[in-house]
Amino acid sequence: MNRMMRLVALLAVLALVAAACGGGTDDTTTTEGEAGDTTTTEAMDTTTTEAMDTTTTEAPMEMVPVPVKIGTLLPQTGTLAGIIDALEKPLEMAVEEINGAGGAIELVKSDSGTSPDVATVNVDQLLNDEVDAIIGAAASGVSLSVIDKITGSQVVQCSPSNTAATFTTYDDGGYYFRTAPSDVLQAPLLGDIVIADGYVDVAVVYRNDEYGAGFAELLEGAVTDAGGNIVASVAYDPEATSFDAEVAQVVDAGPEAVVVVTFGEGAALLQAMIEAGAGPADIQIYGTDGFKDSVEALDDPDNNTPGVSPDDAGVLAGMKGTAPSANPANGEATFPDRFAAFAPETPTIFSAQAYDCLVTIALAAEVAGSADGIAGAMNDVTSGGEKCTTYADCHALIAEGADIDYDGASGPLEFTDAGEPGVGTYDVWEYDAEGAAQTLEQAVAGE
Repeated sequence: MNRMMRLVALLAVLALVAAACGGGTDDTTTTEGEAGDTTTTEAMDTTTTEAMDTTTTEAPMEMVPVPVKIGTLLPQTGTLAGIIDALEKPLEMAVEEINGAGGAIELVKSDSGTSPDVATVNVDQLLNDEVDAIIGAAASGVSLSVIDKITGSQVVQCSPSNTAATFTTYDDGGYYFRTAPSDVLQAPLLGDIVIADGYVDVAVVYRNDEYGAGFAELLEGAVTDAGGNIVASVAYDPEATSFDAEVAQVVDAGPEAVVVVTFGEGAALLQAMIEAGAGPADIQIYGTDGFKDSVEALDDPDNNTPGVSPDDAGVLAGMKGTAPSANPANGEATFPDRFAAFAPETPTIFSAQAYDCLVTIALAAEVAGSADGIAGAMNDVTSGGEKCTTYADCHALIAEGADIDYDGASGPLEFTDAGEPGVGTYDVWEYDAEGAAQTLEQAVAGE
């Protein structure tokens, strides 16, 4: 008799015994069935207690890790190379924490540069390596150059720093996500700040790519809607080495304030503006995260960061702007201290967003039960379930069968159908006399 037949026979015998013990009248069960009462009570207690204990204390330890191979496509070279540690170090920390808490993440690093040529070659390599997801690129224009290749291969792409509005409606097949809030939120916020500061005639100078042109269009609309005037809207080639012609257009327009939408080339742009008498000491200048992330008052060779002046740290004093918050008040409270301990003296721009990209991918894989289901679970793990703010806490809830809502280091993600945060938290910053950007306040957009 095989095991199944023996089990069936045993169940049949037990059924007959149970019927014999309980087959009398109610009076018989009550007055004569003390042994039966004891058996019934103990069996129920034992079954219920042990089953509950097994579910709540043993199941999390018995979860089989879901292996996930994650590639990075981040600027180890190019005009954004100064923020590479701010983007890569939090990923390393996330992998260490996740694997220490029952995960199985492998990280494969590669360079995006700030050039489609560099990014394309490395995307091909990552896809050949059969990664399950790619974190990057940092620049919106670079992501647009490779998004079809990545998402067309049904590989998840998550950027911690793409803010261009175009991604909200981009046809990515449900495989593109970002933890940085869209410029649809930031640009109107900055426009409102310019008007609130009392400036009416405004000039905008922007890099002629998806990021710069999209931001400028949204900002200009916000300024005019608030009663301001756009007296000059000047696009420039991101590869330009001279900005004299663009600066001349700005000066001729006679603005009260100028908004610059740049990356590292913003250092040369500001140099030209200063030489033309239109620098921060002469006129109110505003900038975005692209400038703040990649430009300093003084050169920083160690961080590959260009400087506006070789010997004047105060050259940017008074310049203001906005950037997705590096330490949002509504973010997971322990992240700043944990990251500072893990990577001392590392810049933190988009670090929280990078960390959240990786954690969200890992949690999506666990909910889906395999790396193949990451895309379908990304939105779900960031909204609508039981709140959790660390991988370990979310992992435990998933093990118990709970639906989770991950609120991360960068704040409540609450992904929309487009796979991006529906709310953005921003630092409103200003350069001081020592050339350091100081946060004046935090502003929340989209609520």
